[in-house]
Amino acid sequence: MKQDLAEIKGEIFTAMGHSNRIRILEFLKDGEKCACEIVPALEIEQSNLSRHMKILVQAGILNSWKEGQKVMYEIADKKFIKILDDISTILKNRIQNRMKVLEEL
Repeated sequence: MKQDLAEIKGEIFTAMGHSNRIRILEFLKDGEKCACEIVPALEIEQSNLSRHMKILVQAGILNSWKEGQKVMYEIADKKFIKILDDISTILKNRIQNRMKVLEEL
């Protein structure tokens, strides 16, 4: 049973583990957006965006739906935002610790 849970967690981390997907999630932090807004904001091609969005939706990280001709996306659970924020905090702490070491030289 624990292995199954680990596999599911691995799928989520794999889905989040690409820089473009992280950029997409960061962009969606403030709420739902149309794919037509994401493409110019992140300066990626529509086909590239579609591939990344499909992975995030299949992993349950994003919700998607159509509004007329537009495809809308939102983060499925705000806890994914917390994960991103926690990783940013970890990175900031690592950088600060490295800066302290450099200052001591």
